[in-house]
Amino acid sequence: MTVAEPMTAATDGILTIAAAWFAFRLWRLHAGRAWPLAFLFTAIGSLAGGTYHALGGGTAIWKVTTFAIGLAGFFLLVATRVPVIVAVAKFVAYATWMVAHDDFKYVIADYVATLLIIVVMQIVAWFRTRAPGAPWIAGSVAVSVVAALVQQYGTDLHPQFNHNDLYHAIQLVALWLLYRGGRISSAAVSAAGPPASGRRGAIH
Repeated sequence: MTVAEPMTAATDGILTIAAAWFAFRLWRLHAGRAWPLAFLFTAIGSLAGGTYHALGGGTAIWKVTTFAIGLAGFFLLVATRVPVIVAVAKFVAYATWMVAHDDFKYVIADYVATLLIIVVMQIVAWFRTRAPGAPWIAGSVAVSVVAALVQQYGTDLHPQFNHNDLYHAIQLVALWLLYRGGRISSAAVSAAGPPASGRRGAIH
């Protein structure tokens, strides 16, 4: 079988493996549910995206890609202590729009909105409590924004390494920074102990 876009499929595959490994590590470290799920859905989105590029298309596969990325953003918001009602409202709006739209620019726009909300929360956390994971998460946001700009402006390094491939390569760095931030943040929360209200069953 001929692979339609081999480099894009390959870089998506690398992202899939990295995100799945980070999800597994965070789950093993008992980092709550939201952090592992954010990485798990990132892995699912990358796997579906890589399959789409390998096959040269497929509406159902592309829908899986877009909705998985949306869910990754949802769980990332929850993991970084954004109010659940905000995360739910944002995902519902995104999912409703994406039912009838397929352009990746909408996925990027939603993800950038997610990142902007997160970076504001991390800046507040840093100034209020010097949250140790905040610089790592904010760094991941900055790298992800660079990746999004590269993808949207169509920056190609080589005919065999296009803007999508470069986007995936930069996102790999952002993913690692996010993993480090999630790991450090989860460790800090665990060390601090459960909140006084004792919220059992919280998604965090």
